[in-house]
Amino acid sequence: MADTNEYYYKKDENYQIVGLCMEVHRLLGPGLLEIVYKDALEIEFKNHQIPYQREKEFSIEYKGIILPHKFYADFIVYEDIILEVKSVKEISNDHLAQTLNYMKLADTPVGIIANFQNKSLTHKRLINS
Repeated sequence: MADTNEYYYKKDENYQIVGLCMEVHRLLGPGLLEIVYKDALEIEFKNHQIPYQREKEFSIEYKGIILPHKFYADFIVYEDIILEVKSVKEISNDHLAQTLNYMKLADTPVGIIANFQNKSLTHKRLINS
C-alpha cells in the first residue's frame, strides 16, 4: 500500500494556509465582509513570506478567441493552491463549483474554501480529479 502522504498534496502548505485563516478569524472574529479577511490574509502571507497572487485573472480561449468573461480567484498560494475566501452562512454547492472552476482554469490540484462568517472558521479542501 502506498504512503498516504503521497495523496495529500502539499500537506504542510495546506496546514499553514488554514492556520493563517484561523489566526485571521481569531483576531478579527466573524461577520465582516470578505474583503477585510482578504486584506488581513495578504498581510499574513507577506509576514510569513508565503508566495501568493491575489485576485488572479483567468481567461478562457475558445477556437482561438479569448472569451469576454474573466474569472478571478481570490488567491493562488504556493503557485498552485487556490484559496477562496467567503463570509457566508454556509459553504454552498455554488461555492464548491466556483472553486472547482478556478482550479480547472488554473490547472491546480488543490483548492481551499475558507468561510469566516461563523463563530468558528470552517473550511473545505477540494481535489481536482
